[in-house]
Amino acid sequence: MNLSEIEFDDAQPFDGYGPGFFRIGGTVVEGPLILHPTGRAPWGGFGDAAALTALADRVDVVFVGTGAEIAHVPADLRAAVEGAGLGLEVMNTPAACRTYNVLVGEGRRVAAAVLPVA
Repeated sequence: MNLSEIEFDDAQPFDGYGPGFFRIGGTVVEGPLILHPTGRAPWGGFGDAAALTALADRVDVVFVGTGAEIAHVPADLRAAVEGAGLGLEVMNTPAACRTYNVLVGEGRRVAAAVLPVA
């Protein structure tokens, strides 16, 4: 089997995660965050729809990582994000990190809004 290194251009992928933190570009970032191809930002969690809707001109889909287990996002968060014209995919945080890395490596316009695993 041939393996090839993924090129991320200027986007930074998730390097790893652990209890309460994420590692991005070799830097440890604590707490919930949003990662997109042009940068990262803190995220206030399910009550912070504004941080996600602000991405509408930069991405097409937001992957929401709900922590170690998959959970439903509040209806008002979903309505706000979808009302801004963004797709919203909900999964546990490990899956959101992996999915983001694969798709941003393909040059897709995606973002990940993730809660840390406990």
